[in-house]
Amino acid sequence: MEKSTKRAQNRCLVKKSTLSAIKTIRTQLHQLRISGVGTKNESNRISWLETKLKEIPAGLRILDAGAGEQKYKQFCTHLSYVSQDFAKYDGRGDERGLQMGAWDQTKLDIISDITSIPEPDNSFDAIMCVEVFEHIPEPLLAIKEFARLLKVNGILIITAPFCSLTHFSPYHFYTGYNRYFYEKFLPEYGFEIMELKANGNYFEYIAQEIRGLPEISNCYASARPSILESLSIRRILKMLQRFSNKDKNSSELLNHGLHIKAKLIR
Repeated sequence: MEKSTKRAQNRCLVKKSTLSAIKTIRTQLHQLRISGVGTKNESNRISWLETKLKEIPAGLRILDAGAGEQKYKQFCTHLSYVSQDFAKYDGRGDERGLQMGAWDQTKLDIISDITSIPEPDNSFDAIMCVEVFEHIPEPLLAIKEFARLLKVNGILIITAPFCSLTHFSPYHFYTGYNRYFYEKFLPEYGFEIMELKANGNYFEYIAQEIRGLPEISNCYASARPSILESLSIRRILKMLQRFSNKDKNSSELLNHGLHIKAKLIR
């Protein structure tokens, strides 16, 4: 009886130990999902935008082209802010790829095509176009329109992905843009590039997509990584963090996207 009791106690201890280990693993995986390599795409972009927008002198007029839900209006309280969007996206799109579910565009100032905005020539001191270019069928016409709308020495702020998954479809026409697009076409429309900065690097981008694997596999394969597979993901993320810490310009191969500040000189 004593030996049987001890075996039962040992089994109980093993079970508790296993459950404790699983709980620890899940906690570590959760922590990895909210911090570390591959998690700073949006926060880097927002920080850069806030800095650039606050550099614009108070009282000037700025156009938020493709403003959507006007997420960045909060950084323009010192400016005369005007929002524009084509207002056709409803959050569901064609129900393919990544969608928002809901999308509120009831507070827009201007509803129009981004290539034909009903404002006079030279009517803005600054224009920002944030994560919009991949959704514009003819992006060069948008650049041409920005050149028309801006005053001489006006500021153009653009961010767009270098590489992106299908999102907001059917209004997703390009997966991304590299530096050569901006370096070729912005000067052709009278802009001087003042700053061109990569957001993240190769290792950060790969880590971001690996972090999304459980959700993507659940959606498209009706399966999730096992505990052991999740541990493998954790090890890969640690490796990518180490590589990112030692990065030497891998952003020329791949990054989250580019941040551009340009001036209209004509």
